[in-house]
Amino acid sequence: MGKASKGFTVVAMMATGLLGACATQGAYATRDALVDPVNCSNQTFEVYFDEGQARLTAAAREAISMTATRLAGCHVESVRVTGLADASGSAAANQNLSEQRAQSVREAMAATGWPAPAIEMAAVGAEGARTGSVNEPLRRRTEVVVVASSPRR
Repeated sequence: MGKASKGFTVVAMMATGLLGACATQGAYATRDALVDPVNCSNQTFEVYFDEGQARLTAAAREAISMTATRLAGCHVESVRVTGLADASGSAAANQNLSEQRAQSVREAMAATGWPAPAIEMAAVGAEGARTGSVNEPLRRRTEVVVVASSPRR
């Protein structure tokens, strides 16, 4: 798979994840409707990475920014960022890569105004990343779980 094709796949997977997360709250006709914080509820999204990388893509930064904008008027109770890796490489290298991925997302979230002290990090390396003899490329991600409640007063 070429670089352009890989990039498109990552963006498509992220877009699918964002749309899937929004599907339970109804369809959005405009970007403003998507980022309007009328429904302060828990949010979950994933940030995907290229193999062996912890560097955020432009699409990943946009997903983080859009979620921050959407929750700007909400009370964010907690944020948990969990870094994962596929099963290629050593256990130590995968654990380190998972930690770097979680840190990259945490730093980007803090830069867009997320409450940095409230962001918890975890890294699980390649634990559970192999199905039979196949590496699971969807493990090359960071999961972000946001617990939010009604708008701040």
